[in-house]
Amino acid sequence: MNAGAQASRLGIGIVGAGRVGPVLARALAGAGHAIVAIHASGEDGRERAESMLPGVPQLEVAEVVRRSELVLFAVPGAELPALISGLAATGAWQPGQLAIHTAPEHGIGVFAPALAAGVIPLALHPAMVFTGTSLDLTRLAEATVAVTAPTPVLPIGQALAVEMGAEPVIVAEQDRAAYAESVGAASEFSRAIVRNALDALRGLGIEHPERVVGGIVRAAIEEELIAGTADPEV
Repeated sequence: MNAGAQASRLGIGIVGAGRVGPVLARALAGAGHAIVAIHASGEDGRERAESMLPGVPQLEVAEVVRRSELVLFAVPGAELPALISGLAATGAWQPGQLAIHTAPEHGIGVFAPALAAGVIPLALHPAMVFTGTSLDLTRLAEATVAVTAPTPVLPIGQALAVEMGAEPVIVAEQDRAAYAESVGAASEFSRAIVRNALDALRGLGIEHPERVVGGIVRAAIEEELIAGTADPEV
């Protein structure tokens, strides 16, 4: 498999129009790929898809899959197993088709029902908080993408992460659960600490507590990240 050829100028379909799918679609379109269709559910999802991907057809899931060389599933991890199995049962998958999901807790094993049809599986998780707007395209440049894939396919996953604007980081299949726990804890603990500090300052009657907390938190996190890159043996 020629990774460079396989990952260039693909017809990409997006399943999921939450905060992640349309942003990654925009990033990949900016790298020269064609976004052929998107599945969006709910009024918010349809509006977001139209705003971020104007003119891209909004279709049912099976039709998105049938039209695409690469299908990107940007849906909650809990929904993936049934969705992938259902598509396999209806014969929607195509031989040689690339299938990617963005759920941190799953590796490529979740695509097992599709493998018999010749699907090529990848798991790509961007480690960032999405707003669902074009602001995220800039944030991707400072983010990493956890790449899990069969060894021959890893270069494709890494290339796609780079095309999104991020830095690829390889995570082994057996390490996905621990990876998901780590990034989830970082996000939740950070949010909880900020919320508690804001509430406490508001209780003291301080105006604009976000300015007080923001300066401290950003500086503290930056210092800790710098310290985390140092050689522990030094």
